[in-house]
Amino acid sequence: MKILVIADHDNGTLKPENARVVHAATKIGADITVLVAGHNVAAVADSAAQIAGVQQVVVADNPVFATQLAENTADLVVELAAGYSHILTSASTTGKNLLPRVAALLDKSQISEVIAVVDANTFKRPIYAGNAIATVQSNETVKVLTVRASAFDAQGSQAACAINAINLGTANSYAEFVSIEQTKSERPELTAAPVVISGGRGMQNGENFALLNGIADKLGAAIGASRAAVDAGFVPNDMQVGQTGKIVAPNLYIAVGISGAIQHLAGMKDSKVIVAINKDPDAPIFQVADYGLVADLFEVLPELEKAL
Repeated sequence: MKILVIADHDNGTLKPENARVVHAATKIGADITVLVAGHNVAAVADSAAQIAGVQQVVVADNPVFATQLAENTADLVVELAAGYSHILTSASTTGKNLLPRVAALLDKSQISEVIAVVDANTFKRPIYAGNAIATVQSNETVKVLTVRASAFDAQGSQAACAINAINLGTANSYAEFVSIEQTKSERPELTAAPVVISGGRGMQNGENFALLNGIADKLGAAIGASRAAVDAGFVPNDMQVGQTGKIVAPNLYIAVGISGAIQHLAGMKDSKVIVAINKDPDAPIFQVADYGLVADLFEVLPELEKAL
């Protein structure tokens, strides 16, 4: 039983979610190969080779993959798919873009957002915004899976395994890279940050999100937002936490002015410790919070920053 894990990276750094995806792969079998497709990705391949449980790393270092265009990478994965029983990657933005294409080209049914591995054919995934867990058994000859990385612990490290280069990769004629608009921040990446502080509609406007900056700086936290805040135009949608945003599971999650709609809870309820600040004592967020403070956020936030 051979397992192919597709690495998520930025050509220079391997994202921490990969160690969690490999952990999920170890629950399926022991013969694990990591595919690193990109350009000038030697450092990424070295990092992947040191994740415990990885048997080999296959590197497709080609300018065709420099922009991580999903169409090009999908063609490569399909070309390599023969002989693998499982193909896995993180349920990140990149993984959600790539793996459905792979599944379609292979004519296989994909299983998305896997949060537990029962056995090599049986997996658990959330449905109805996380209110129910479906146990899904697949009879496909090749299982195509996206893994919710926050549901698995990170693998440890090992002495580097073998790294093998392959000379594959052609540009897909149906799509081409035009440009990228990327938000740059000195703060940790939202999905990987150990501490996240998020604001909701209760922040009232985008300028008030500045109240979170000082606290985030002192805690080394990433700043997120609820869908209500994003839809209201307070902040850009790359900050959205929730079912249709980013799934996070930090050590500490602070929800400020967030009522706790079911879609938001689906994206953060696996956090280790949840703190909620809301002036409505009946807000649903208090049902999942470990610590709750019923208070006006505009009074509390300056005091919290001062105390920190």
